[in-house]
Amino acid sequence: MITLLGEPISTGGVYKSVCRGSFPCVYMTQKGKTLKESYQWQAKSQWKKPIIATSIELDIKLYFGTKRRSDWDNFHKLSMDALSGIVWEDDSQIIKATVEKHYSKENPRIEIEIIKGVDNSKL
Repeated sequence: MITLLGEPISTGGVYKSVCRGSFPCVYMTQKGKTLKESYQWQAKSQWKKPIIATSIELDIKLYFGTKRRSDWDNFHKLSMDALSGIVWEDDSQIIKATVEKHYSKENPRIEIEIIKGVDNSKL
């Protein structure tokens, strides 16, 4: 299991879009870059196994520091991208994820448990 400490941040607070002429452009904010780097360092300190190359299933628990309403599906892009190249080759390998929302004022975090790797040749 990997535990990423800190308040789970919505994708809306990490990625912004602007128009350059008539071309929309999406970029990561400085807050997002800092958090992604923090997640990467935390993952590197916890994950001592080889990078997973097969399809995988995850159990994800989001622990929010506040009881503010939030959509569960807005909190995964940054953490999943941050683990690419550390835990798995790419987050496109994730074929199933179970997500639970919890509250922990004293210890907001994201817990990610890899349930199993699946051999791609069997898909």
